[in-house]
Amino acid sequence: MKCDLIVVGGGPGGSMAAKTAASAGLKVVMLEKRQEIGDPVRCAEGVSMKGLNRMVKPEPKWISSVVKGARIYAPDGKRVVMSESSSGNGYILERKVFDRGLAMQAAQAGAKVLVKTRALGLLRKDGAISGVSALRIGEPLQIEAPLIIGADGVESKVGRWAGIDTTLKLPDIESCAQFLVHDASIDDEYTEFFLGNSIAPSGYVWSFPKGEKLANIGLGIQGSRSKPGEAVRLLRQFMKTRFPNGKVVEMVVGGDPCSGPIDSAIADGVMLVGDAAHQTDPFTGGGILNAMQAGIIAGEVAAEAITACDVSRSGLKEYDDRWKEDIGKIIAKSFQLKEFFVKLTDKDLNHLIGSMAKEDMSKMDLAGMLRVLFRLNPKLLWGLKSLII
Repeated sequence: MKCDLIVVGGGPGGSMAAKTAASAGLKVVMLEKRQEIGDPVRCAEGVSMKGLNRMVKPEPKWISSVVKGARIYAPDGKRVVMSESSSGNGYILERKVFDRGLAMQAAQAGAKVLVKTRALGLLRKDGAISGVSALRIGEPLQIEAPLIIGADGVESKVGRWAGIDTTLKLPDIESCAQFLVHDASIDDEYTEFFLGNSIAPSGYVWSFPKGEKLANIGLGIQGSRSKPGEAVRLLRQFMKTRFPNGKVVEMVVGGDPCSGPIDSAIADGVMLVGDAAHQTDPFTGGGILNAMQAGIIAGEVAAEAITACDVSRSGLKEYDDRWKEDIGKIIAKSFQLKEFFVKLTDKDLNHLIGSMAKEDMSKMDLAGMLRVLFRLNPKLLWGLKSLII
């Protein structure tokens, strides 16, 4: 099999890259190791409505629910409520349907989608990358192409095969566990975030409602403060106190990168997008929209590089330049926020949330909340002055 571009990974980043490149006229093959795109879900499934609409027109079946705000709880139970923020309402997606929908759009644009096809390594000819060796439904397959996009997640093999350093230190990865829960007490209109080192060391617990009293309830803890099975144990402990009558109908575990921007997401004949390129927001853990945006950029650069017959590192440099100028700057700032907040004690967190008791948080986004926090707590948050002011 021969083509212009191989995309390894059928998540949002991979599908957007494949769709963009195919729409530009490239012959594209997208590989997905699982037999069903979007399953299992390894995500809390929340995105901003404004951010998603900027890149695609959502189909109604992609959306589980629309949320109008968020509640943030301190360790002592005090809370602040944010609603109708400047970024607009939020979507809670149905990732199994959403991911499949994006892959379908890639296919409709002309990309060939191969499921249950696992990439085994990169092919080389005269020292240059010339394709991918794969296993498709148990049968060996070789696909020839001069350019590869690795959208194969936090454990990216494409990056390692290409010699790109994607190593994550333990403090720069979150160990996560999530349950899909049915509970009568779930508020279908608000996401909830619970802070505290006793419930989620250097992380947080989330509840993202999916409608009809269903919610993704999960937590992430800093890898350096974790141990085998710890995320699941802490989540079960949280469920006993907060949702004692909750019925767990699904469960998922996994890792989430929370590092600063990767030094480079390119090599000769290779670009990385999404979690593979550590493009997840290290402060919030959100990565869907960043992956999609990076996928669009990678698809555009792929079309230019193939047209110019230059898939060398220098020929792909535009990809690194563009994502770093946009996504990369946000990630760098978020990384500094993460590094500061993971060091706060529960006493600090109680003080910060308590200080906002009399503040009007309606129509306030995260950046606005941080500015208010700094105004009320300049001594505690002085280290963040350059990021907030």
